[in-house]
Amino acid sequence: MGRMTDQPERWTQATVHPDMWADPADDPRNNDGPGPDGELAALEGVLRDYRLTLRMKCEGLDPEQLARRSVPPSTMSLLGLLRHIAEDERDWRNWISDGEPLPKLYGRRDGDFDGAVADQAVVDAAYADMEREQAATDAALAAHEDLGERLGREGIAVRELLVHRIEEYARHCGHADLLRECVDGRVGQ
Repeated sequence: MGRMTDQPERWTQATVHPDMWADPADDPRNNDGPGPDGELAALEGVLRDYRLTLRMKCEGLDPEQLARRSVPPSTMSLLGLLRHIAEDERDWRNWISDGEPLPKLYGRRDGDFDGAVADQAVVDAAYADMEREQAATDAALAAHEDLGERLGREGIAVRELLVHRIEEYARHCGHADLLRECVDGRVGQ
């Protein structure tokens, strides 16, 4: 007889490769053609795929599941990650601007995680904030195709900012893997 536990059973929707999130034919990140030409296109493609991965890790969950904290004393949740990424995108625009910094979206430090509560309006706002801030940062960088160009008061290179964005999304996708598995047992790439 199996041991009873309150931990979710590990599962995946993939049928071809059981360690994957989705079957390759159903994965929106799959690109069957040749890779992008050029460094800028490659960096943008990797960033796009990490953004999709984060969204995929959150799909199909209700507000309570999205807001569920990992382990005390951490305040990390999938909803908090969505809000945190929105805050990051806004902050990255501050890095490349010579003007006054944009205010924080969620007020004080850690407001992105602390305010991630199980409420559909908060979930909807988090997705809207993230999409708006991603689009605004993308638009701000679109005018700077030279990856070596230095921007803002600190003179950060466009390449450095793009790599940092990828790094931040990759790091948080790793967190999202663990958070999602704790919520409902779903695993995969």
